[in-house]
Amino acid sequence: MSQQYVAAIDQGTTSSRCILFDRDGRAAATGQREHRQIFPRPGWVEHDAAEIWTNVEAVVAQALDEAGAAPGQVAAVGITNQRETTLLWDRATGQPVHNAIVWQDTRTDSLVRALGGDTGQDRFRDRCGLPLATYFSGPKIRWLLDHVDGLRERAERGELLFGTMDTWLIWKLTGRHVTDVTNASRTMLMNIHTLEWDREVLDAMGVPAALLPEIRSSSEVYGTASGPLEGVPVAASLGDQHAALFGQTCFDPGDVKGTYGTGAFLVMNTGTEPVTSENGLLTTLGYKLGEERAVYALEGSIAVTGSLVQWLRDNLGLISTAPEVEELARTVDDNGGCYIVPAFSGLFAPHWRGDARGVIAGLTGYVNRGHIARAALEASAWQTREVVDAMNADAGNTLTTLKVDGGMTGDDLLMQILADVLDTGVVRPEVAETTCLGAAYAAGLAVGYWPDLETLRANWREDTAWTPKMAPQAREREYRNWRKAVRRTLDWVEDGD
Repeated sequence: MSQQYVAAIDQGTTSSRCILFDRDGRAAATGQREHRQIFPRPGWVEHDAAEIWTNVEAVVAQALDEAGAAPGQVAAVGITNQRETTLLWDRATGQPVHNAIVWQDTRTDSLVRALGGDTGQDRFRDRCGLPLATYFSGPKIRWLLDHVDGLRERAERGELLFGTMDTWLIWKLTGRHVTDVTNASRTMLMNIHTLEWDREVLDAMGVPAALLPEIRSSSEVYGTASGPLEGVPVAASLGDQHAALFGQTCFDPGDVKGTYGTGAFLVMNTGTEPVTSENGLLTTLGYKLGEERAVYALEGSIAVTGSLVQWLRDNLGLISTAPEVEELARTVDDNGGCYIVPAFSGLFAPHWRGDARGVIAGLTGYVNRGHIARAALEASAWQTREVVDAMNADAGNTLTTLKVDGGMTGDDLLMQILADVLDTGVVRPEVAETTCLGAAYAAGLAVGYWPDLETLRANWREDTAWTPKMAPQAREREYRNWRKAVRRTLDWVEDGD
């Protein structure tokens, strides 16, 4: 019998990928293509959904060609995606009616404040698990309906459809208008207790229910693909961070993974009951397998980690390639008293301050390029420390091991800094592409390619581990200085700016 694979399509913030996995959870072939980042105004970020679909078709064909495989050798395909990114398209023609508004976009800042009213950012938290923030999809939908001529009337007549990028890809592949619980949980429109769209929130947000897809589990067959995956079951959908949790086999309450890419996202499995955060984290869905009970999670979202390195490269010209940041940071032993807080679009967890803007603090004539590079790496670690402290407080336990993945984990110095700052073990798996792997695992389970979770656990293999080496006094001194720098970012943007 010819080799069988499971495919994963990862529609990310900067690129689209397709990876084929074998039964051991190893990547057999990969296709990848970047798409444009569109910046109409400061703080606005958009994507061309038609361009993304063209790229998805191309990367699927590229992966199949690299493996020498036909669609008939693909048992199922799972989808994982940049989450809160918001798209509206014409139900009849399938054409987008506006560029997708990306999760990083801050144009809804004044709308979010207005929606909070006297209650503030926690107005919908008990229903949705989320604070009111520019991050989420609901306010983005409202902005489109309010600011693009004719869209509200068309939406109310049922002529338009909304989707996060998973929904868009499932629609293009199968013609079905569905999403899964993880992506739905990031819209700010789904009730996390009932796993259904919340009518009261929809009314308050001004979003017609006719726009919304059907909410399904994360692992089930939604339909059969056409196009480059003709005849293949489309059998999983998971937001990227939820897929990474699944790909890291964090199946037990208390398991935590951290994904380091454009931003950083820490997710803790909290079991089959939602945990309400008292410390600035998001209550979200971890995953839902078929008819089984949903698994919940706490999440700490950090907006800027890898993109800070890109900023050093593209905006400052401090390095010419992203990997050079590690080499430059190793030219010094410490940060020289310099701290970078990259609040380019406000601060996410655990602060949720849209008024914050980035700072470089502690500059003296002593600070050089190496110190700035090291401070940039440390920024990712200190932001992680803030989130882990919040997780420990909410969950009532202490993190002992952080499973990491994502492009930034190739930076060994950053991984050591992370272990030092957290005072805990940091482990990188052999298969670093855990986002794609999680989507593949969920799709494979849905069609019986893998029989159970224990089989998936057996596939997880450690690549490298780091243990803390920093003295406790130094750790707490540096953390104190970091928090001082964070305070300098606050209240920068004022009403009317």
